[in-house]
Amino acid sequence: MVREFPHSGLPVDGLLRRAAQRHPQGAAVRTATRTLRFAELDAYADRIAGWLGATGHTRPAARVGVANILHPDFAAAYHGVIRAGATAVLINPLTTPQGLRHVLATAQVEIALVPSATAFQINTIRRELPSLRAVVVTGAPDSALPEGAVPLRAALDGAPPWPGGPAPDPDGVACVQFTTGTTGTPKGVLLSHRNLVANAWQTALAHGLSADSITLNHLPLYHVMHLNSALYAGACQVLCQDPDPVASLTAATRARATHYYGLPARLHALAADERLARGVPPGLRLSAVLSGGTALRPQAARTLEQRLGVPVIQGYGMAELSPLTHCQRPAHYRSGTVGTVVAGTECRLVDLTTGRPLGPGSTGEIQVRGPQLMAGYLGEGPTPTDADGWFATGDVGCADHEGNLRLVDRLTDVFTYDNEIVSPSHVEQILADDPRVADCVVADWPDPQHGALVWAGIVLRSGTGTGPQHTPAGAARIPGATGVLDAIAGRANERLGPFERIRFTEALDRVPRTRIGKTERQAVRQELKARAAQPCGTPDSTGLRPHPTTPGERRW
Repeated sequence: MVREFPHSGLPVDGLLRRAAQRHPQGAAVRTATRTLRFAELDAYADRIAGWLGATGHTRPAARVGVANILHPDFAAAYHGVIRAGATAVLINPLTTPQGLRHVLATAQVEIALVPSATAFQINTIRRELPSLRAVVVTGAPDSALPEGAVPLRAALDGAPPWPGGPAPDPDGVACVQFTTGTTGTPKGVLLSHRNLVANAWQTALAHGLSADSITLNHLPLYHVMHLNSALYAGACQVLCQDPDPVASLTAATRARATHYYGLPARLHALAADERLARGVPPGLRLSAVLSGGTALRPQAARTLEQRLGVPVIQGYGMAELSPLTHCQRPAHYRSGTVGTVVAGTECRLVDLTTGRPLGPGSTGEIQVRGPQLMAGYLGEGPTPTDADGWFATGDVGCADHEGNLRLVDRLTDVFTYDNEIVSPSHVEQILADDPRVADCVVADWPDPQHGALVWAGIVLRSGTGTGPQHTPAGAARIPGATGVLDAIAGRANERLGPFERIRFTEALDRVPRTRIGKTERQAVRQELKARAAQPCGTPDSTGLRPHPTTPGERRW
């Protein structure tokens, strides 16, 4: 394994400094109304570092929250905070007030650089944040200000220039990024300079970025991985703030973008958009569409590849891994996988029960090690690894002889039917191929004989002949719904193994998801478990539609 890598001693803000020295007049960050060149972005970060120095926030223990909005202010603020010697704490501006309270209080944030809407939310919980000294509003200069907040540009007026400081320890913490919390309370992940610079190098190599690349970020948030990898390569970043998926293709065409970054939820919408079926904007020159965060449905990926004429690349990682560990390559990728490991990284699969390493083709828990592995969790000590440095991801997968990894599911999401592992995500992929299914979620219904049975909550597509959608408990009363659910389950079961076939379906209004599109499966499982435990907790009494899976079989 490669433990050293190019520029391994470089601090995170050195990525920006290096890019400014190599490409001072090159476009670093562009929006529809503004362009910052590398030298300008570097000078902007210097101003923020100088202001923080004047306020006494030049020590690693000083934690400064930065909301990762899709705006040039984030790029400058993130690197300015780290340049000043403080620790940047990433704040998700789309989270709830409760989520904000958790992040700001747990990390003991002293200054928060956030957009106006987030600043107003913080004001409602300000009394619960004794460490917070100031709220500074980033983004649009004419944004409304809550009481006590100041705009970033006003804060920088009159701030002394950044005089420079001592070189940070490469293994010192540069950033705290919280996990999404879909499997429990969000944890603060401690990422060192070495972690982040390593992953910038790894991502740039995997995505094929160079100084000639132009990346279009069609994301609700500005991800540090995209920021740092583009700086490492000297690539231009175009921030598309319009959520309309087809508008993002127009923006990509105008920018002459080579790489398109999108979340699966938005790519699903793009694949289903009738406007895309009529043709793509003339002059589109993308070399790849890149997706991550959650699984991209195979049918959506195929549709985008056919209509855009470029590979749709998927990757894998997590906050604890800075985040990227696996990625398909634009010139060599295998459908249905997330590719092979990025440079300097090792991966193995181990038996879910014994922890014994498994060979190619076997299903087990994914374990990795590499220079991007976090320094630890906030308040919990060093990184939890085994004696050989392997980190258990909590995800289940399998790999072929070439190392292409196929994700099965989260370890906490899979369940067993007669000792066979059932992957809810796999069943959802099969269901999603049915044109009558707008969305779906799969989970386990407790069963004393087999351990668990497959339950599927299905959002029927408009115009399926069922009339308006109702609550799950009233699903059986929707005209035509039961027949449609029967047909959907029957079609899916023809493609599923005996142990993973759908036993029960239920019509849903919507699938519960987080703001970035991840299914809140644990909440669904808890509800099913509670319903099954009720005195009359049989599927027939709870609005579910039972489905036989073999001729003559009758459940309940």
